[in-house]
Amino acid sequence: MFDYGHANKAQEEAINSTEGPLLIIAGPGTGKTFTLVKRAVYLIQECGVKPEQIMMATFTEKAAKELITRITNELSARNISVNINEMYIGTFHSICLRIIKEHLEFTRLKKNYRLIDAFEQKYLVYKNFYKRFNSFEGIDELFKGNVWGKADAICGYVNQLAEEMVDCKKMQLDSDSKIKTLGKVFEAYQKMLEEEDLIDFSTIQTECYKLLVDNESVLNELRNQIKYLMIDEYQDTNYIQEKLVFLLGKEYQNICVVGDDDQGLYRFRGATIRNILEFPEKFEKGKCKKIALTTNYRSNSDIIDFYNKWMLTTSGSDFDFSWDNYRYDKTIVPHEKTKIQSSAVIKLSSKDNEDEWHKKIFEFIKELKDSGRVTDYNQIAFLFNSVKNNKVRQLADYLENNHISVYSPRSDMFFERDEIKMALGCLMLMFPKYVEKLEKKEFKYLDGQSKKKEIHRKYYMDCCSLVNGYVSKTENKKLLQFIKKYGMKHYSLKKTTDYAYSGLLYKLFQHEPFKKILETDMSAGVVDVRPSRNLAMLTQIIGKFEHLYNIDVLSGSRIENDTEKLFNNYLKALYDEGIYEYEDESEYAPSGCVSFLTIHQSKGMEFPIVFVGSLEKCPRNRNNQQFLLKIEEKYFNRSAYEPDDKKKFFDFWRLYYTAFSRAQDLLILTCDENKSTPSKYFKNMYTYVPSAESEKFDMSDFKFHSVKNVDLKTAFSFTSQIAVYETCPLQYKFYKELGFVPVRNSAMLFGTLVHETIEDIHRAAIRDEANQITRENIASWLDANYSSLSQSEHMYLDSTRKMIALKQVENYAERMAGKWDMIRQAEVDVSLVKYDYIIDGKIDLVKGIGDTVDLVDFKSEKKPDVNSNNERLERYRRQLQLYAYLVEQRTGHKVDKMNLYYTAEENSNPVISFKNTPTAIKGTVEAFDDTVHKILKKDFNHRCDDAKVCSNCDFRYLCGRNK
Repeated sequence: MFDYGHANKAQEEAINSTEGPLLIIAGPGTGKTFTLVKRAVYLIQECGVKPEQIMMATFTEKAAKELITRITNELSARNISVNINEMYIGTFHSICLRIIKEHLEFTRLKKNYRLIDAFEQKYLVYKNFYKRFNSFEGIDELFKGNVWGKADAICGYVNQLAEEMVDCKKMQLDSDSKIKTLGKVFEAYQKMLEEEDLIDFSTIQTECYKLLVDNESVLNELRNQIKYLMIDEYQDTNYIQEKLVFLLGKEYQNICVVGDDDQGLYRFRGATIRNILEFPEKFEKGKCKKIALTTNYRSNSDIIDFYNKWMLTTSGSDFDFSWDNYRYDKTIVPHEKTKIQSSAVIKLSSKDNEDEWHKKIFEFIKELKDSGRVTDYNQIAFLFNSVKNNKVRQLADYLENNHISVYSPRSDMFFERDEIKMALGCLMLMFPKYVEKLEKKEFKYLDGQSKKKEIHRKYYMDCCSLVNGYVSKTENKKLLQFIKKYGMKHYSLKKTTDYAYSGLLYKLFQHEPFKKILETDMSAGVVDVRPSRNLAMLTQIIGKFEHLYNIDVLSGSRIENDTEKLFNNYLKALYDEGIYEYEDESEYAPSGCVSFLTIHQSKGMEFPIVFVGSLEKCPRNRNNQQFLLKIEEKYFNRSAYEPDDKKKFFDFWRLYYTAFSRAQDLLILTCDENKSTPSKYFKNMYTYVPSAESEKFDMSDFKFHSVKNVDLKTAFSFTSQIAVYETCPLQYKFYKELGFVPVRNSAMLFGTLVHETIEDIHRAAIRDEANQITRENIASWLDANYSSLSQSEHMYLDSTRKMIALKQVENYAERMAGKWDMIRQAEVDVSLVKYDYIIDGKIDLVKGIGDTVDLVDFKSEKKPDVNSNNERLERYRRQLQLYAYLVEQRTGHKVDKMNLYYTAEENSNPVISFKNTPTAIKGTVEAFDDTVHKILKKDFNHRCDDAKVCSNCDFRYLCGRNK
């Protein structure tokens, strides 16, 4: 008998309805994730479904990790041993990337393709605007503003056109000159991605769809494998995602979609509510089962009554609209009626006096804390339409100035943090010729309005002033000497240095105030660790700039030009764009802080006490809506759905419904009341909500929940995590925990080239095409790999090194001739879910006959002397033992030997073999487990004593090991 836990009747039905299409409408707080987890377990336990036959797509990586964690915990509690990591589980983007990676040879992409984020996408267009887009007729009419603004607009259009699978060739035949120009821009953008071997977030899905449609064998393979699909947050899916779902699920039609049409928030990203509303119509009449989850286990019944009423209050003195058939008719019901006399929905406001508003909010929070009703500030969240505007920032500043910490990573405050201004100021002052131009207002690379130029110039001057004030103090003279030393060097630089901008940053970090920041213990609170994380993010930013412009070192011929590009192009664009600060997905709401979140950001979350602001807002159309509607009407693959005149109302009501339903115990509407606040759209509801100062609210009635724990399992691999930690825990802290980016090392290029070409050989053997493993093809594969590697990494090998790499691969192919049938798998991703973490690994080669296999790991070097390299060989042995453990646990195959294959060994046996000894493997797994738990406890206080390791570490200056 299946244990449904505390599932209610509707949840039970959703869990055991496994065959055929199923629509689950899950209102806020109705146990959606609980139901999905139980349903996955039911499929495995009761229906005998293998994890690899299940696909679960959700909206964020965090949600996917939560599903993995909860499913594995549930299976473990039932003593069911399966490898859940075989399941296709993740966001649509991550699942599509996995499919692309597994069948890369059928796509336009090469092995070393690069995935670009939203900023890189815009910067790529910006950087190439004059080369690729500016010559199109009507480009200035279609895209207004400066080059950065045009790049931003281009990316907005091409993303939506890609995800709607619009044909750019057809657009170019349109009589409307704007549409024709946009068609040319779209085609030029796609060509740019292809030439530079790039993929962006919108084209991940279209590339995957094209791969499946164009390759019937791949599609059939996946259709036969994936028999059950579960799609979370279906109201936020777009056209291409719906196409992928029905393409993969066509064979069995076991498609379960879960969502809430009332929480559809992402129209601006191309999502459409029609996918969830029309889902039953995609099947024969009566075939799709529909189940509504309406019992709310989250919120006080007053809060539920309030947001139910909000969805029905669609008429006012100046507005009137109806939902018609554009939402499922539903009423959320509380699992129990409130037992307190006080209203759980109140308002806290001032009368046209923002100072008074700040003070009232502060005093209310302080009273909650002082009374003991609130035990941690993280029980309180503020939700706004945006956290970037001045009103919100001023409120946050007021609270922080009064010793209430605010966690607001999306407020775009990155560039305003002192540690960033100090680092940028130091960096600028080390390039005195640039600072001279800054002072003289010579902005060679800054484009756009002169007012904006002055804003950036003032920001940079403020950074320099901050540093000058700091180094004027006697105790900080070492930093002054450091800046002067490099300033003089760069002022008259003729040749080249052995470092670039990121290298300078790492040298800078040896000095205060950076040294003290980076020595902060990781167990400190989020506000204390934030400066370290921001400096890590700065190294990522600078490292990405160096990659984009192929800058390995500073040279006298380029130093002025490159420095102006860095500050006046790249960092200026980032400053305009705004940067989110670090968000810890493992922590729901950081202890000791109140959260300031956007309503979109808060989706899927819940807080005991929620303040909802931005009550001055009104429903608004998007700026480019009319032009997009014209394109939609002509070129989208389906006609418009919701009435254009109602979209802004639908979106507005759904947004604030989501905000109101985040509250568990107390919902507070808050604003500084004036003529326009709250707006007329809130007044019907706002007017009748009791004030926090009225007799209808009594704080002593409340007992507030604690913020829920987040239990997410982290993946650890031997090479990427364990080996780094064992080498130097402090290095692990910086590179892995904080996310500092190491300065690039070209030594890896040779090994990667050999490795990838051997992989091509293995793929041919696995496809039963051993006859294709010829000298000519090997040379061709190596050339193709080198071309994509050098392009993606901006690193190069001379002809002699390339010939040596080719010789190593040819020697391997000759040694293996006639034995290709022994190859089982190549580049095998193996993983195993443990109680509180996941073990990850990648095996170069699995070969063997019958139920016994051998593992092979390739090294592009000569075979070392066993006696003098004992420590390194021991590490390799432990790595292979871990892989053997994963293979045996995952497949049930017995691992016989574990081999290291040295491709540079010519005259003797290139292999070092280790026997599989169960007791030794047990010891290795136990040691792995011990190291993982040290990492989870953030034990990073020890550091390496190996001079060779230290000499190659970017933090040798901070550690004092650079001498």
